[in-house]
Amino acid sequence: MTGEKNDSGVRRMFGTDGIRGVANIEPMTPETVLRLGRAVGRFFQTDGDRQHKVLIGKDTRVSGYMIETALASGLTSMGVDVLLVGPMPTPGIAFLTRSMRADAGVSISASHNPFEDNGIKFFGPDAFKLPDADEALIEELMLGSEIDRMRPTAGAIGKARRVDDADGRYNVFLKSAVPRERTLAGFRLVIDCANGAAYRVAPTVLEELGAEVVAIGDQPDGFNINDGCGAMYTDLLRERVLREGAHAGIALDGDADRVIMVDELGAEVDGDRMMAILATHMKRSGLLRGDAVVGTVMSNLGLEVYLKEQGIGLLRANVGDRYVVEMMKETGCNLGGEQSGHLICLDNTTTGDGMISALSVLVAMQEADKPLSELHAAINRYPQVLINVAVQEKSDLAEEADICSAIDSAREALGEQGRVLVRYSGTQALARVMVEGAEHSAVEEHARAIADAIQARLG
Repeated sequence: MTGEKNDSGVRRMFGTDGIRGVANIEPMTPETVLRLGRAVGRFFQTDGDRQHKVLIGKDTRVSGYMIETALASGLTSMGVDVLLVGPMPTPGIAFLTRSMRADAGVSISASHNPFEDNGIKFFGPDAFKLPDADEALIEELMLGSEIDRMRPTAGAIGKARRVDDADGRYNVFLKSAVPRERTLAGFRLVIDCANGAAYRVAPTVLEELGAEVVAIGDQPDGFNINDGCGAMYTDLLRERVLREGAHAGIALDGDADRVIMVDELGAEVDGDRMMAILATHMKRSGLLRGDAVVGTVMSNLGLEVYLKEQGIGLLRANVGDRYVVEMMKETGCNLGGEQSGHLICLDNTTTGDGMISALSVLVAMQEADKPLSELHAAINRYPQVLINVAVQEKSDLAEEADICSAIDSAREALGEQGRVLVRYSGTQALARVMVEGAEHSAVEEHARAIADAIQARLG
């Protein structure tokens, strides 16, 4: 079974971004994680003639210790060596997996979720997230009996060791995203680390590049990750940027794979606006491949209109940075991302990296010799309303007559000047309703009507 592709790609535990749930409740229990470690160890044992190794990092959640131990135990019980890097941004784990020639990398994190949740994401030896078919095969190994018959003993049991210089390795990699002839001297920056995985490395990188840095959200205690701070909650960052007279603010999320920026006037700059800034900068520099960028079905219409004016196309992938990356690889594009702040600069990294994205925007500001507020001012944002509806079940929306009627009514009313998107969350028991158009009142009315229909039938 190992190394085969499952064309069905059916997954029971994996969502759009790995496995996620409340820590110590299935599937995020030590018993299940230990078996997951055994299945992953078996899956990556493609060559019996060499010693295999898997790299594990985590964010700052208190449950990370429990999950890290269980996962390492499962892997070593299959004869796989484990490299433990401790708190490390998810993109740092992707980089280290390839740099250290590991068979796989694992990030223990629930990203922007509250501390009581946790999750597990996997990277292959090429530093890209595993495709759906590989995750389905790992699940088959967990549910089957093959791994129960494999019990290495004595010297065949794997070893685990700490990697002491992981932060330094990732630090050097991040700085390589800034041209050697440039520094960040003259920038005064505020960075919010969300009390998460980047609390050490992010401020250090900015300081070593020459910026004057004010760090907040850099005191994790295991319970305060994403708590009123970071990319999901930028009020504190905006206030601090204005108080400090900073040129920009940078807000990472718990595992630092996404970023939201704040300009010198305190305005929020989301992923769509950052992608527009970078696309324009890269096109002018002759670095944008394919004269297009890859967004998602959630990317704002304003982004599409702005890019079209610059002679740049917008391709739309399904929600989830893994699907953005897949479309980028298929189309040859080297820039993509999500409104939420997952940006992928494929010339530098293989997954969303909040620090790479922020550094790229800062370089664009330098080369344009313009403040961040001016760079994003030309990008008009169409009114967009997002409503999350808690659901008891995830039935086929196409078979729900009342819900379909509300969606069709909204689409007919908005016409070509609007969009309607209704989908289920890949990680939570939620239906997500997105409506956008020219007038906010109409957009809000249609979004509420659809959300009410979902609540009545599935809530």
